[in-house]
Amino acid sequence: MSGLLQIEGSEKPGTGAIAVPKGLDAAGEALSRAHERLWKSQEDDGHWVFPLEADATITAEYVIYRRCMGLPVGERDRLAAEFLLATQRDDGGWARFEGAPSHLSLAVEAYFALKLVGHSPDEPALVRAREFILAEGGVEKSGVFTRIWLSYFGEFPSRGIPATPVEIMLLPDSFPLSIYEMSSWARGTVVPITMLQALDFRVPLEKGRGVSECWVTPPDRADLSFDPGPNLFSWRSFFARLDHVLHSLGRATSWRPFRKRALREAERWIRERQDRNGGWGGIVPAMVNSTLALKALCGDDDDAVRRGHEAVEAFTCPMHGGLMFQPCVSPVWDTVLVAKAMLDSGVRPDDPRLVRVGEWLLDRQILGVRGDWAKKRPDALPGGWAFEYENVHYPDVDDTAVICMLLDRIRMPDEARKKEQLQRGLRWMLNMQSENGGWGAFDVDNVREIWNEIPFADMKAMLDSPTADLTGRALEILGHFGYSLASVQAERALRFVTEKQEADGSWWGRWGVNYVYGTWSVLTGLEKMGFGPDDLRVRRGADWLESRQNPDGGFGESPGTYGEPGARGRGPSSVSQTAWALMGLVAAGRGGSTAARRAADYLVAKQEADGAWREKEWTGTGFPGHFYLRYHGYPQYFALSALGIWLRDRATAGGR
Repeated sequence: MSGLLQIEGSEKPGTGAIAVPKGLDAAGEALSRAHERLWKSQEDDGHWVFPLEADATITAEYVIYRRCMGLPVGERDRLAAEFLLATQRDDGGWARFEGAPSHLSLAVEAYFALKLVGHSPDEPALVRAREFILAEGGVEKSGVFTRIWLSYFGEFPSRGIPATPVEIMLLPDSFPLSIYEMSSWARGTVVPITMLQALDFRVPLEKGRGVSECWVTPPDRADLSFDPGPNLFSWRSFFARLDHVLHSLGRATSWRPFRKRALREAERWIRERQDRNGGWGGIVPAMVNSTLALKALCGDDDDAVRRGHEAVEAFTCPMHGGLMFQPCVSPVWDTVLVAKAMLDSGVRPDDPRLVRVGEWLLDRQILGVRGDWAKKRPDALPGGWAFEYENVHYPDVDDTAVICMLLDRIRMPDEARKKEQLQRGLRWMLNMQSENGGWGAFDVDNVREIWNEIPFADMKAMLDSPTADLTGRALEILGHFGYSLASVQAERALRFVTEKQEADGSWWGRWGVNYVYGTWSVLTGLEKMGFGPDDLRVRRGADWLESRQNPDGGFGESPGTYGEPGARGRGPSSVSQTAWALMGLVAAGRGGSTAARRAADYLVAKQEADGAWREKEWTGTGFPGHFYLRYHGYPQYFALSALGIWLRDRATAGGR
């Protein structure tokens, strides 16, 4: 091989450097520029963190939450209003993701938040928002969470709010409708909401700050019932009728002999799960509702309320000329993926900056807390990692898997400590395999579909079911650590992903948008388990990827494909999705294909002069079909990983 370019200071290929074949120097230079930029953004203790953007509801709810806390309107509220105004669409509404149509509930919450800050309904922005809301059916057509927020101010009738009795806390863990049969994010939100409903939480509202002008039909005459569905004898219909009964009973007091006991149990449950930084579950819905529930029960002077509010305020971030409220923060996820990208693109495994990453991650392993996951895995030892700075009760499979593989690649001064903790993480992650062979994110066997039929579940996001993308990651870690195809874990996981492959060869993605993400994840896992280009699953997956490449060489897919799967793999090219597709092609043995070369050229061309990659597309998934995320770090570290992996593959192949 001639004309080789060494990347990132290693004297020998194989100890970290990539030998860049002649003719691919532009890609090698892109790695060097990206390295320089990312190293500059590393925090002193070794970690990285990038903004995590969600739709307008999160920032609107921040403003609404602050009014629920009784805080006066201040600079933070005004800056949050600026963010909302900056993200308003021309039609007056707000959208769930870039390129999506405006959405009614987003508009109602943003409109309400702007009025709470002090904006006049006669301002052009609010006039346009109100016109959009009325054209879409008015406040009465809002989603469940929008209704709940409005109800605290008396702006939505209680008969239109799903009844969530706090007495659910008294059900045994083994009961089909126990809180441990819903997802971790759902139970962390539902428990405090049951408290707020039981306490009839209400907030005084200044005259003229409500949304009465946004109702098409007056609230006392509007139909606010929940759709029972077409089948009279379905669970959906049953729960719709049950909700009506619960509302009728709620007007009486004689049927509540267990309410005080249930409130005490809910309070205990919430207090036990408060993290050291004051938050709950690392996510906004659990944090704001838990803070408000304890405030309603115990008052503003309660220490848990004070710390909870501090944790909420820490999630704000400057963005779009204002203040954005993040749905969660992603330091662990960002850090492990940047570090992986560095290793993938030629940084030495003993680089002191990567050693700092390793130490930072080891310090954040959850070793002493048996979280909610232990309800289904009582014999398993703690050992996972969480997504955020603090979230000890809810480690997740994805972070843990990637961290274990990363730590195995970094050369640490204390290798014995690293290996011991790595083994703890690996054992915990493998113990989280569900009975069907797949992995969910936070829970095991979280598959009771009945939860998605209750009126509260209008987003159909009550479960953390096993998915192909996470199971693909599990196959990757199994292969990385030498598990054979004969192992029970691998055999069951392979059966799961085989059954989940779509007719066209792709795989659905739960945590990234969408089929491009899922297909990359599974192809990488299959490659790590030794399946090559001749394997039918691999060939069909790679064929599907190549068939979805755009004329510009990139790949793109809209979050809209969760509702329109026929459009899977179609959309404007984005950096992160092109990176996933390129890594999937390399894993499938097609690094030398024209499609792979065009994808790599796309990534090189999209790098900006400062070494960064940026994208306007939203490629992260919160709740499929309803809630999406824009990870500002995704284009930067996934592009770096993809180019590094592709160049290493080309160097191994002799530049062919």
